[in-house]
Amino acid sequence: MTAKRVFKGLLLSLCLTLAPAALADEQAEYEAKLKELKQTIAELKSQINATKTSRDKLKQKLQSSEVSISDLSKKIERLKEELASQKKQLSRLHNERAELRQKKRQQQRHIVQHLSSAYRIGRQGNIKLLLNQQQPAELGRQMQYYNYVIDARREKLDQYRQVLIDLTKLEPKIAAKASAIERQKLNLESEHKQLLSRQSERKRTLADLNRTLADKDASLQEKAGDQRRLKKLLDEVTQALANIKLPKSGVAFNKRKGKLKWPTSGRIKHRYGSPRARGKLRWQGVFIRANNGRAVKAIHHGRVVFSDYLKGHGMLLIIDHGDGYMSLYAHNQTLLKETGDWVDGGDTIGRVGNTGGLSEPGLYFEIRHKGSPTNPARWCRA
Repeated sequence: MTAKRVFKGLLLSLCLTLAPAALADEQAEYEAKLKELKQTIAELKSQINATKTSRDKLKQKLQSSEVSISDLSKKIERLKEELASQKKQLSRLHNERAELRQKKRQQQRHIVQHLSSAYRIGRQGNIKLLLNQQQPAELGRQMQYYNYVIDARREKLDQYRQVLIDLTKLEPKIAAKASAIERQKLNLESEHKQLLSRQSERKRTLADLNRTLADKDASLQEKAGDQRRLKKLLDEVTQALANIKLPKSGVAFNKRKGKLKWPTSGRIKHRYGSPRARGKLRWQGVFIRANNGRAVKAIHHGRVVFSDYLKGHGMLLIIDHGDGYMSLYAHNQTLLKETGDWVDGGDTIGRVGNTGGLSEPGLYFEIRHKGSPTNPARWCRA
């Protein structure tokens, strides 16, 4: 029995020793595969973006406008956050100054009182106190009170001087912070002007592109091409990560079926499996009609394996959730996570938009298992 326990203890100790090493190896392998995947995707994008026709040129122009709008939107959001932070700091400095001014007024009153007391005592003077024929105990008490008044006066004067020094130091900080806020406001206005200009350019390009797609067959071919491009991308991702396990963290994706939250709030305009392009194609995910700029959130823990522009899907983000499960978020206005970033369920990963040539804002959302689309409604709560 003792030998068995010793053997079990040694086995457990060996497992605990090997576990971190095995985990590190898995992590390193995943990183290497992700690096290879980035290179493969770069080559794939180069093929997709090859200019062949006048329509391709318009698509490239649209992509350039939409990527620029996305970058500007991200920059504006960051500037707004910085501006809010600067304003909070300025508010704290103003509160600090108000408190110091209040202390200054209180200390001025105390100093006046102490000076008045010191003057009354000072009129008697130490020699006069000694010459007064009073009891020694009474004389001692008066001398002690006299010294206390002098010490208290000195302490109050020191505190007053320190408050004045603090106020002197604080004023330049307030001026610098106010100046920084003004600069941030000017930067924000400049970025907004650029954004409006790019949005106007996108509108013109989209109108030109839509004229080339007036023919129903051309529109069908375009949508079919969008699906092929997405499939090719997802095939590359699936193949690259097929036998690589995502390091475990929390509840597995397949245990959350029917309990996940939708990535954004809005109305589902197109459901999974419903017909599109005159019934010749089917929706492989859902399209959620939502307001521009609304937060898009990750549905579950995972790692971003694609965060970039894809023709037909605009600003697209794909998250690997492990065990062959992935979620896909398309047509974002801007993406807030980069390839390789870890995300938790509920993290904001993007903003609702209309990139990819949409005429209305919304989010196209898919869940895939081993590359095959599955109905998101079965995974997300009603």
